[in-house]
Amino acid sequence: MNASAPPARNLRERIGAGLFGKVAGPSGPANRARIHGTPGPRWFGPERPIRTVHGDASMFIGGLSALLLQSLHPLAMAAVAAHSGFRGDPWGRLQRTSTFLAVTTYGTADDAQEAVNRVRAVHEGIRGTTSSGEPYHAGDPHLLGWVHVAEVDSFLRAHQYFGAHPLDAAGCDGYLADSARVARALGVPDPPCDRAELAARLTAYRSELRVTPEAREAARFILREPPLPWPAKPPYALLAVNAVSLLPPWARLPLGLPYAPRAERLCVRPGGRALTRAIRWAMTPSAPTVGPPDRRTPGP
Repeated sequence: MNASAPPARNLRERIGAGLFGKVAGPSGPANRARIHGTPGPRWFGPERPIRTVHGDASMFIGGLSALLLQSLHPLAMAAVAAHSGFRGDPWGRLQRTSTFLAVTTYGTADDAQEAVNRVRAVHEGIRGTTSSGEPYHAGDPHLLGWVHVAEVDSFLRAHQYFGAHPLDAAGCDGYLADSARVARALGVPDPPCDRAELAARLTAYRSELRVTPEAREAARFILREPPLPWPAKPPYALLAVNAVSLLPPWARLPLGLPYAPRAERLCVRPGGRALTRAIRWAMTPSAPTVGPPDRRTPGP
């Protein structure tokens, strides 16, 4: 930090560094330099919509919303509850996820494939049985398909409501086509490549969704019991209520989450836009830097 810099800049750098540290972890700076500074071909060029979406502060809201939506599949939730360690090490899980997204979105093709291979190896070893006796396997292509569609639907919704530069119709479909490239590498056989396919796929999964005790516990932890110091809890609460506002009514009611569209339109979402603007301000470098881009929003 520059001691001679104006107070506003120092404040901006402190907040940005704190957010980046939480999201990216202690290895964040080194990972960032490697991801953005290593020469070589990428899966996605700088003009691709996936870079626009995954590089925006709206991902803070979209990520929370995705976790809530994903929890409605009992097999996915059972695997997360038994194997992810999200309660014991929520920041570690967030950091691993954000690093994976950053590597596959911005890193070299070789690094992206290596990251995918590691995740597939982890998924292969995650097997078990739910409390109701249903077997699950994290590497099951059908289950991976649910995790993917819930994720990209949430990320895209968040970006369209809270992103600095919402995508046009072609950009939205382009984002889904880009994300499908990563999904196929992870083992999803036929990921949706446009909004019509995404809507159809979400509808097709609905008959499999239901709320389990593990899903309710996860929602309570995500929304009410985050491991944060008291000063951080009010802005986190605003992120969380906006994450809930992105969920369709059919996903909220089983989790016992409120549905108040007028209040959300008039109060909740304006607050979410203000907060994402503040996060974007804090995590954007104050001045041009020499060397690899200093991308701090929202991951390495």
